[in-house]
Amino acid sequence: MAEAYDTGDILRPLVFRLHENVPAIVREVLLERGWTEFDKKEQDDTDWNLYWRNSPFRMTDHHSIKPWQRLNHYPEAVWITKKDNLARHLKRMKGAYGSALYEFSPVVFIMPNDYAKFIAEYRKERQSVGRRPSYWICKPVDLSRGRGILIFQDIKDLVYDCTVIVQKYISNPLLISGYKLDLRLYVCVTSFCPLTIYTYEEGLVRFATEKFDLGSLDNVYAHLTNTSINKHGASYKKYKEGIGRGCKWTFSKFRSYLRIFGVDDMLLWQKINNIVILTLLAVIPLPVAFNCFELFGFDILIDDKFKPWLLEVNYNPALSLDCSTDDTVKRKLLHDIVELLNYKQIDTLRQNQVAGVKAGRRRVPWSTAGESATEETPGLFTCRSMAKCISASSVQPALQAARRSIRKVASLTKKTARAHPRETLTSQLRERLNTPKTPSQAKAEPKNEELPGAGHSPHKSAQLRRWLPTPDFCNYKLTTPPYFFSDKDQRPIPRVGDFVLIFPFNEAALQASRNGTDIKSIIKEINKLVSQQLPSKQQNTN
Repeated sequence: MAEAYDTGDILRPLVFRLHENVPAIVREVLLERGWTEFDKKEQDDTDWNLYWRNSPFRMTDHHSIKPWQRLNHYPEAVWITKKDNLARHLKRMKGAYGSALYEFSPVVFIMPNDYAKFIAEYRKERQSVGRRPSYWICKPVDLSRGRGILIFQDIKDLVYDCTVIVQKYISNPLLISGYKLDLRLYVCVTSFCPLTIYTYEEGLVRFATEKFDLGSLDNVYAHLTNTSINKHGASYKKYKEGIGRGCKWTFSKFRSYLRIFGVDDMLLWQKINNIVILTLLAVIPLPVAFNCFELFGFDILIDDKFKPWLLEVNYNPALSLDCSTDDTVKRKLLHDIVELLNYKQIDTLRQNQVAGVKAGRRRVPWSTAGESATEETPGLFTCRSMAKCISASSVQPALQAARRSIRKVASLTKKTARAHPRETLTSQLRERLNTPKTPSQAKAEPKNEELPGAGHSPHKSAQLRRWLPTPDFCNYKLTTPPYFFSDKDQRPIPRVGDFVLIFPFNEAALQASRNGTDIKSIIKEINKLVSQQLPSKQQNTN
C-alpha cells in the first residue's frame, strides 16, 4: 500500500472551528494531531471538519451540515441533563417497566410542584417505628459544580427560592480511608437513531477532601466531591492518608484498589453500564440528526454495599485541567473522541489519487435510510459512493507516511498555510465525495470491521472484555449510518482507544433501536443481560 502513494506530498490538514469559551485543551489536542484552526477571513463558511462549542447548536446548523463535518452536540441533548427533566423521565420509566431495573436513582421530588408528596413521604418515614430518619439533599435544577446544594435531615432546614429537586441522600457511601468519593464516567453517544453508546474505560474518581461525617451536614468539603468546591478547601493540597494530595484518582487506580480487597469490579462496571443504557433509553426520542455526537459526564456514587447510584448527567463535562490526573485522563479522552469520529489518515492518503481531478463538482446521489433525496437537505444524508475501510494491518506503512506528511504541515508558517486557503482536506473531501470510484477501485478495496489505527488500552480488564460485542454481532449492518459509514458494509466499531461500545450489545438490541426505538424489546434484552450477570454474582458470593 505504501508504494501506491507519494510520501513526499504534503497532506492538507483537517480544520477545526471553536466557539468562545471552549477549554484550551480542545485546541491543544487538535493542534497536536496536525489540525489547523478555522479562519473565517480566509476560508469559506463550510471549510471546516469539526465545530466544537459549549452551548447547543441551532437546528439550522444541523440541517446545513455537510458530510465531511461534525458537531459536538446533538439536538436537544441539553434537556436530558437538567435535573428535573431527568427525574421525570426516570420516574416515567420506573412506572412503565418496573422498579427492578430503575432502582438506581434515589427517590426524588421536584419542588415546589411535589411539595405535598414530599411532605407525605417525609412524615411517613418519621412515624415509622424503629426506622432511622432519612437524610435529604436539595439541588437547584439549573446549577452545576455543587452550587446551591443543601443537605438536611429536618424539614425546617429546607429553604429554596427556585425550582429544585429534593432527593434521598445516600448516607452510606463507599469510603476510602474515611473519605467520600464518586465516579465521573465519560459517555459518548455517536447516534441516537440507531442508539449507539460508548463508555470510556478511563475516568476520574473524585474525593471529598475532609472525612465523611453525618454530624456536620453543612461541611461541603466532607459531603460534596466537586473539584470546583474542594480545590478551595484547606485540605486540598495536603497529603491525606490513603488518598494522597488533591482529590482525584484515575479509574485504573480505583480498580487496583478494589482488587486488592477482592471486590468484583467486573460486576460493578456491568451494573454501571446498565445505568448508562437505561438512562439514555429514558430520554429517547430526540430529533433525528447525523454527523453530530454528544459527550456526557455521568456522576455515579457507590454505596458501602457496592451498589452504584446515578447522581446526575452532565452536559459539557468539565475539560479544565486542575491537576496532573486531569491531564492524563482528559487529553487522551479528546484524542480518542477524534478517533471515534472516524477521521482516518487513510482518507487523506486516498485523496492523493484524486488530487489532480479539478473538474467541476458534480451532483451525487444521497440516501437516508435507503431513500433518495436532493442536496437541499444535506444534514441528514450519507453518500452512497463513500469508500470502505481497509484493514489496519495493510495500511500501517501508509499511515506512517501520512504521519510524516502531517508533521510537515505542522511546521508550515501561518502565512504559508493561508496562501492556499481552499487546499485543505475539507476541500479535498468535497472533491472525493463528488468523484465516483472506478470499478477497479471499488473492487480493490477490502472490507474491515476495525477503525485503522484504533488503539487498545494497556489495561484491558475482564469486565470490558465481557462487554465487547460478540463476533456474530459484529456482522450486522446499519440502516442510517453516521460518519461516512456505508449503509451496506459498515458497522459500529467495538472499541476505539479507551472507548468501548456498550450499546447495541447484540443483534436484537440493534434491530429494536432501528426506525424508531422499540424500548420494550430493548428492556427485554437488558433483563436477559442482567439475568446472565446474576450467576456470576452468586458464584462470587459462595
